Amino acid sequence: MSAYPLITISRQYAAYGRTVAKGLSERLGIPYYDRDFVKKTAESSGYAEEDIIREGEDISKGSRFWNSFLNNATVYSSSYDGIFAAESKVILELSQEPCIIVGRSANHVLSEAGIPAFHVFLYADLEKRIQRAAELGENGNTDLRKYVHRRDTMRETYCKLYTGSEMSDYSHYHICLDSGFLGPDKCVDILADILQ
Repeated sequence: MSAYPLITISRQYAAYGRTVAKGLSERLGIPYYDRDFVKKTAESSGYAEEDIIREGEDISKGSRFWNSFLNNATVYSSSYDGIFAAESKVILELSQEPCIIVGRSANHVLSEAGIPAFHVFLYADLEKRIQRAAELGENGNTDLRKYVHRRDTMRETYCKLYTGSEMSDYSHYHICLDSGFLGPDKCVDILADILQ
């Protein structure tokens, strides 16, 4: 069991976030939530899983502009806002038991609620992440370099919109690890040593 009952893992795209969370979950004997987080959010919010996957953690700069413009102009509330609120609610529900939460600005949500947690940020060199993106095969026909850059930009935009800070700002984490240099297994070893 972990000395820290709640762990959040924020990450650049293709920086082994899910892999590290799974390994750490097995090591510490606590569940991790990443893709299954989508199902929990859908169940509690009424949003379709497809909408949560598409809008739950990524937002383009154009969408951010229109989202901000419309929210400032009227009492408009976008699906991005609704999904963020639903995801935040699920994060707070999950925080009642020891677990690892990947992404969804969980570090910010828990900090804002005054709930103690251990916050991790994973990053890696672009070339390593392009290799990892090729393994993941999520890019369709898009050039891998462009795809990784787009996913990074969308995550940064989402984080900035809903937390007011840069995702890569080290001051929001207890530890930042270069998962491309260390490899996911070594990251798990380091985190398990700290957390046990």
